Amino acid sequence: MSATPADTGEPETGAGHPSAHRLGGPLVAPTSHIRPAPPEAPPVRTAPVVVAGLLALALSWHVWLAHGAQQATLLVIGLGLGVTLFHSRFGFTSAWRQLVSVGNGSGLRAHALLIGTTATLVTLLIGTGTGLFGTTPSAAAGDIGLPLFLGAFLFGLGMQLGGACASGTLFAVGSGQSTIVLTLGGFVAGSVLYTWQYGWFDSLPTVPGALLSDHVGWFGSWLVTLTALGLVVLVSVAVQRRRDPPPVGAVPTARGAARVLRGSWPMLVGAVVLAVLAAAVLLVSGGTWGVTNAFGLWGAKLLQVLGAQPEQWAFWQEPGNAEMLASPVLAHKNSLTNIGIMVGAAIAAGAAGAWRLHRHIPWRTALAAVLGGVIMGVGARLASGCNIGAYLGGISTGSVSGWLWAVAALVGTWVGLRLRPLFGLANPRPSDGAC
Repeated sequence: MSATPADTGEPETGAGHPSAHRLGGPLVAPTSHIRPAPPEAPPVRTAPVVVAGLLALALSWHVWLAHGAQQATLLVIGLGLGVTLFHSRFGFTSAWRQLVSVGNGSGLRAHALLIGTTATLVTLLIGTGTGLFGTTPSAAAGDIGLPLFLGAFLFGLGMQLGGACASGTLFAVGSGQSTIVLTLGGFVAGSVLYTWQYGWFDSLPTVPGALLSDHVGWFGSWLVTLTALGLVVLVSVAVQRRRDPPPVGAVPTARGAARVLRGSWPMLVGAVVLAVLAAAVLLVSGGTWGVTNAFGLWGAKLLQVLGAQPEQWAFWQEPGNAEMLASPVLAHKNSLTNIGIMVGAAIAAGAAGAWRLHRHIPWRTALAAVLGGVIMGVGARLASGCNIGAYLGGISTGSVSGWLWAVAALVGTWVGLRLRPLFGLANPRPSDGAC
């Protein structure tokens, strides 16, 4: 295994994707570097495809019978999310690392497309009150205060140590990346730490957040959001033209029609598909796509199996949380989509010939993975969300907290990049021909 396996948490995400410099045409293409051609995809890994495919069928059937069509639909949406996340290598960790390190904003522009498309679909659904299974889609403003800023900062820092964000952790685990299994374990541990010390964390000062739609209506909220995202795109193009970052290694891919099932998708295509699936979560459940509150639930369930009593903690005595802990994991919205992501990514990685376990992990890399996961677990709970729930969900629904989360997480990314060398993890450099 290489000296920087944490980079594989979101394998060649963002700037590493073959289509990363495509947005904006020649205006943003590097002038002093040549982008390498993607290598041919390796043969299909039959065993992971068969095992994960059978698991997907069995889980879907069980959830349908035990918990109903709504929960089964959420699991299927999760499978689609996993397939899309893997094939497009869509993530946040390496995209922000490339942005902060060498000024490559292609990943950030893909984020803008994802958020803008999601905001458009969210506006249509919530603005018209359209939902399935008797749900009414709604959005909530995230609180603003020290927990938001500290939590987002910690999350950004933890991403760079752990090598993956929340969604990236799930699809990397599904694709067999052993290092990120450690990150997921740390994520669960950090979430449990937060719930255990909930009384202290909950005492930090906050003020109520704000939804743009409460002031300018849903159309106005959509217009403001898209305008702000457009400005982000323009700034990222200007920075990239000035800094002229190098291309990164291309992802192996099949050619022609086989690319749909066995190849790397353009990241911008992945952004649109993910937006549609994120909107589908809202349509089916009535709430936005989320990831990280499931990790605290999984940790609490595990503690119960081991004989502990987390249900006596203040966090799990809150009415909504108590109901969640008392219910089966496979009836929980975020758990269903999370499990679907891992299984879907396993199917996609096997089909692409990319599913593999790494047996030799340097101890410093393992330490960084666990530590990064713990930090992200605490940070996500402090900020009431991660790169999905707080960033994507917040900005796309017009919550001011989403933009503030992004700023604080970028600061955390900057700090995390400076800590990575302590763990033997490399950062992109302007002189690199491939990162």
